[in-house]
Amino acid sequence: MIRINFFLSLLVIISISGAAQTRREFSLEKNWKFMRSDSPEAFRPDFDDSRWQTVTVPHDWAIYGPFDGNADLQNVAITQDGETKATLKSGRTGGLPFIGVGWYRIRFDAPGFSKGQRAAILFDGAMSNARVYLNGHEIGRWPYGYNSFWLDMTDHVREKDNTLAVRLENLPESSRWYPGAGLYRNVRVILTAGAHIPIWGTSIVTPVVEKDHASVKLTTNLSIPPNLEGNIKLNIEIRDPEGQRIHSHSASSHSAAHSASQPVETLCNIAAPRLWTPSTPSLYTLSIKLYINNVLTDECSHRFGIRKIEIIPNKGMYLNGSPIKFRGVCNHHDLGPLGAAINKSALRRQLAILKDMGCNAIRTSHNMPAPELVELCDEMGFMMMVEAFDEWDMAKCRNGYNRYFSEWAEKDLINMIHNYRNHPSVVLWSIGNEVYGQGTPHTLKTARFLQDICHREDPTRLVTMGLDQAQAAIAGHLAAILDVAGFTYRLPFYQQAYNELPQEIVLGSETASTLSSRGVYHFPVIRTANKQFADHQCSSYDVEHCSWSNLPDDDFIHHDDYPWCIGEFVWTGFDYLGEPTPYGSQWPNHSSMFGIIDLAGLPKDRYYLYRSHWNREAETLHILPHWTWPGREGQTTPIFVYTSYPSAELFINGKSQGRMEKDTTLTVESTAGKEASESLARQRRYRLMWNDVKYEPGTVQVVAYDRQGQAVARREVKTAGRPHHIELTADRSTLEADGKDLSFITVRIVDRDGNLCPSAAPTIRFSVSGSGTYRAAANGDPTSLEPFHLPRMSAFNGQMVAIVQSASVPGPIRFEATAPGLQKATLRLEAK
Repeated sequence: MIRINFFLSLLVIISISGAAQTRREFSLEKNWKFMRSDSPEAFRPDFDDSRWQTVTVPHDWAIYGPFDGNADLQNVAITQDGETKATLKSGRTGGLPFIGVGWYRIRFDAPGFSKGQRAAILFDGAMSNARVYLNGHEIGRWPYGYNSFWLDMTDHVREKDNTLAVRLENLPESSRWYPGAGLYRNVRVILTAGAHIPIWGTSIVTPVVEKDHASVKLTTNLSIPPNLEGNIKLNIEIRDPEGQRIHSHSASSHSAAHSASQPVETLCNIAAPRLWTPSTPSLYTLSIKLYINNVLTDECSHRFGIRKIEIIPNKGMYLNGSPIKFRGVCNHHDLGPLGAAINKSALRRQLAILKDMGCNAIRTSHNMPAPELVELCDEMGFMMMVEAFDEWDMAKCRNGYNRYFSEWAEKDLINMIHNYRNHPSVVLWSIGNEVYGQGTPHTLKTARFLQDICHREDPTRLVTMGLDQAQAAIAGHLAAILDVAGFTYRLPFYQQAYNELPQEIVLGSETASTLSSRGVYHFPVIRTANKQFADHQCSSYDVEHCSWSNLPDDDFIHHDDYPWCIGEFVWTGFDYLGEPTPYGSQWPNHSSMFGIIDLAGLPKDRYYLYRSHWNREAETLHILPHWTWPGREGQTTPIFVYTSYPSAELFINGKSQGRMEKDTTLTVESTAGKEASESLARQRRYRLMWNDVKYEPGTVQVVAYDRQGQAVARREVKTAGRPHHIELTADRSTLEADGKDLSFITVRIVDRDGNLCPSAAPTIRFSVSGSGTYRAAANGDPTSLEPFHLPRMSAFNGQMVAIVQSASVPGPIRFEATAPGLQKATLRLEAK
């Protein structure tokens, strides 16, 4: 090990990105040729692909549909859901045509490439069973569709006219949700000199982090040709979050040959570091230049942040010395109407919505994330549990990862860790989710094998996994060997886990699984589990959940009352394609109802329950349900209020219905037992509920009071009239003219006075002109079979979202929405 010591005034955890001078890196995006069938000769450079479809990568071939109840029809019993008898699951994987073979081909140049240089191709993800060919030669394969991988193509690349071909194949019964299909993440070519810094070749750890000082260790691996002799030098430069250079330093060694076999290690002391937290996600930039015999041969730049995570037995979790709990969500990787095709604008919108809710953490369930998500979590301030696998070597799905585990698990885990180990947002590695056999010695040994890999490759982070067989995991010691015991649901076992496990802390690695459909309300309002209704929807009164799960407030009370509960990851932040519980066997349901936010990205009522509890710095005062119920006059129609204030008074047409106050005297112990799990007892600590209100048309008003009893906020909901016009609101009116940026436009059907018409469902047609194109739309209805990509869609309960994509040329964008019998609406955007 080459070791260099010096002092800095700032520094710490890094993440690779950039390039300069001798390193050339470019994405392969446009002008791919794609065919949705198998062709054994498609790897050949002279193969005729002129009749193939031209696509842009990232690309999800299946999201365009059509929806089909027989697509990946699975006759299975979902044992982790408590099922014992197999039934046909028509929408388990979304009802979209992702199964089968697809080929991608592209021609590209490698500018300036010559003998002695190196060339690699980096796939951020390829779904799945990728086989990669360059100029007629197979250069590698990678089965796992969620992982990033790179292949050396030095021996077969040339400066001009290269042909890259990629064969992908998705098998039936290979997933429990919609996986997407194709080259759905970015593909990059990386050209370097013979002497270079390898992909993911830099590691940053911070042995000491205090408020007034920190230390950092930078380890840089080098790839040096065996016949190269001479002096090696690394130039290191650091810039603060404002881009000002705050340090530069050179580190030298007189032996290039020695550096080829041992990494260069740099130790630094740091004064007054600006610490990374979810509320202050400070990021610095470090650049490393590699010189051989005073000739620049490679350069990389890295973003990093300074932070320290501690999980202390019996006390809880601490970030930079201050107590903190996970207020997290689990998310699958699809982006609703965009499918699995990654888009940074869509990810940023999702995270912004979650941030406003008070969310501070993301679990990448149940697979490796896209690099763009991790980068955005660094920037926007989200802690991450990065998860590797949903399956080990025992099958949940007949053709799932169990087919590859023995050969590929260690390779996949190493890639994941090396890719993301330097990101300050990543605080936990998860080695698995609800795997089978949690009480068996075999699973215990497998968990130890995977955890040891994590510790070997990254000694700085703790390891967890999702345990749903709580009793077996505790009795069989699986929970005890993990750094952090993470339980999926199983609230009744929290106290036992705390009492019996050596860690003396409990993580809710997956919680709630409350079910709701935006704008749908069922009567009477009672707590139910796995309840099915004729409309194939779930109630937004937020009283429905699964047989194995619970309501949000049941989790709140545990994490509020016990310091050794270190937080939760709610299932899920957003609805996703597939797993339409509790309607898994009933077509046309094909997307989930677990989300706090629907498939279109529109918050459900439940969003405001979480916001009222998690985002205490913002005012929340939300009324449900809507107040347009023709035919319910005189019938009991409960009103719930989700608010950050301790009490409120309800008025119907000016008449008080009484003042309610949250019951903060309720505790886990005082509400324990079967009655609590089957009633709304614990909910009285977090919700204001007027259960006996009789419906009459007019105005619902709520007045909220602070702790001193002062009226501080008011909200109203009015009975809507007939649908009159369309209302449009864009999340962003100015886009980058890069051909990728997106604006999400909320479409509402309102009456003459602007009140939402909560049952309106007209078909709305869209047109886009100027420097943009129509991209997709979604309405959040888990039963809707309308294609996302066509410029028309029905509103669901008065709302939906349309997406506009910028062109590559700056200019104005005109968006128009029309529907029969309604006044049309137009919106102007700008691509710059």
